[in-house]
Amino acid sequence: MSRSFAICSLWLTSICALFHSVPVLAGGVTGPVAPFTLNDSRGATVHSADFAEAKCLVVAFLGTECPLAKLYGPRLQTLASEYGDQGAKFLAINSNQQDSIAEITAYVKEHGIQFPILKDPGQKVADQFGAARTPEVFVLDPLGVVLYHGRVDDQYLVGVHRDAPLREDLRVALSEILTGKPVSVARTEPIGCLIGRVREPKLDGTVTWSNQIARIAQAHCVDCHRPGEIGPFSLVTYEDAQGWGDMIAEVVSDRRMPPWHADPAHGKFANDRSLSTEDRDLILTWVKDGCPEGDKSQLPPDRKFTEGWQLTKTPDVVFPMQDKPFSIPANAGPEGVKYQRFAVDPKFKTDKWVSEMETMPSHRGVVHHIIVYVLPNGEKQRGEGEFLCAYVPGARVKLPIEGQAKKIKAGSWLRFQVHYTPNGTPQEDLSKVGLIFANPKTITHQVLTTEVLNTEFSLDPEKDNQTVTALSRPSPIDVTMVSMAPHMHLRGKAFKYELELTDGTRQTILNVPRYDFNWQTNYLLAEPLKIPAGARLLCTAVFDNSKNNPANPDPSKTITWGDQSWDEMMLGYFDLLIPRELTDKKSKKSAISTDAVLQQFDKDKDGQISQEESKGNEMLGKGFTLGDANRDGYLDKAEIDKALEKLRKFLK
Repeated sequence: MSRSFAICSLWLTSICALFHSVPVLAGGVTGPVAPFTLNDSRGATVHSADFAEAKCLVVAFLGTECPLAKLYGPRLQTLASEYGDQGAKFLAINSNQQDSIAEITAYVKEHGIQFPILKDPGQKVADQFGAARTPEVFVLDPLGVVLYHGRVDDQYLVGVHRDAPLREDLRVALSEILTGKPVSVARTEPIGCLIGRVREPKLDGTVTWSNQIARIAQAHCVDCHRPGEIGPFSLVTYEDAQGWGDMIAEVVSDRRMPPWHADPAHGKFANDRSLSTEDRDLILTWVKDGCPEGDKSQLPPDRKFTEGWQLTKTPDVVFPMQDKPFSIPANAGPEGVKYQRFAVDPKFKTDKWVSEMETMPSHRGVVHHIIVYVLPNGEKQRGEGEFLCAYVPGARVKLPIEGQAKKIKAGSWLRFQVHYTPNGTPQEDLSKVGLIFANPKTITHQVLTTEVLNTEFSLDPEKDNQTVTALSRPSPIDVTMVSMAPHMHLRGKAFKYELELTDGTRQTILNVPRYDFNWQTNYLLAEPLKIPAGARLLCTAVFDNSKNNPANPDPSKTITWGDQSWDEMMLGYFDLLIPRELTDKKSKKSAISTDAVLQQFDKDKDGQISQEESKGNEMLGKGFTLGDANRDGYLDKAEIDKALEKLRKFLK
């Protein structure tokens, strides 16, 4: 499907931060930074004056949980190793009130940091520099004058991850400084998480964590923001959340969090994560009042989760994709890593009805997506098979609905399709899938995942608002839709689903006006949608292949369908409910002959079926008008042949 670092880029924060007046010469600077003294993560005292002999000192403000601080820590270490012999020295400062010494020590170990990381209690040094975000870097000369201030490079923007930076700002600045040249670009805008500052809670604040905000966090945030999940920090407890108040206010004000992209004018969805105006105002008031905790007795009960899974309970069975991890290279060149496919024999001796399923990587940082398919004909089956479940950026697992499940036939195999994206260092992954079985006696409908797609499009270079459409075949029978999941790559801009009825009228059932590649949501309808026989699904995708699209890998190229993120896709997935009596008799249906249908329903033995005769069977009665191609009020042998062929194709 698409490109890497999606998990990290989900949480990139806004460019629009106000920076304090900084006593520097890089961008509105007035004077040198005063000397400072702080302790490092081991308790040793470090003075800025200790680096007086250096040609320049790089001071990087970092945090332990911010995704960009995690990405850029190793990159800063690489620069420190490269430029250390040339006279550049590095140190980092952690000013976040929520980051403990133990967490800083773990960060140092995890990311291989060799330069000192100092703890800044009360953000005094951060205020001295005017630092606002992590990561944010300052390059000082021996007198404390700031020669460069801003970002490390421009690879990451809000919600965007380029394959490589267009400009390595810090590297360029260091090279210029160490060779005696003026810094060509002395000021850039840092991008990252706001520093978690100490705030004085309003003692008489009426909106507190305990009486309001914890409830909102439980309903809209903690599915992702809890230990082991994709959120970069936890929001389960007050202690988790208080240091992130300013950051929470920013992303809530910008409506970037919680992530939800469906147009509210079309459809209602059971998994709508968006905040109401009332809840948004409560959050902003809470932050404005200093994030008061309030009376703990007013806290809602803790939400219960299944450790290690989004599922409602521990899976009945878990299947790894193979018996050992797959090795991902540090880099894969311009072609990328080809899709990897792994076949697994679950050894099911009987049919299995699966009410919950989840597939997940062991290393999210190098897995863009996983799709698990069912191969009813075994390992040697050609083609991908039947869609079972998927892992994609931002996706949440669909919770079980009574009476609904997917079916895995006895003897079927599973096939993992995995898209790996290297992150610069060799890595390993062992993805897996977990299944929860349903009692077959309780299942009334089988869930089938299918799609509308267009593989024949071509996007012109340097052009925005290019439209691609795809139209399904008419449904041969009445069906019920329960969800939709649009999929495009980095040039995807908008996506719309419309239901086209037999009279030509259209109804918009999902509109995503601002498609976000990093949040590929499966939109679950609040009420299942009945789709009458003969109706078709029209999907319309809009692409931006211009230079104004910051995620665009190369606006100069003509783009067609392809697996990698620098290619494109146009897919409109959707889930249908099929009555179990149809799917249970699938094999029998495929063998039904026209003669058998006539024998059963042609009561007057005139070689055709009248509308009155069709009323004895619900499916035949509902599909009669669609099957009666010549509109003579009868289904003749040719019309029955055609209807049966459509049914066979549909049930496949």
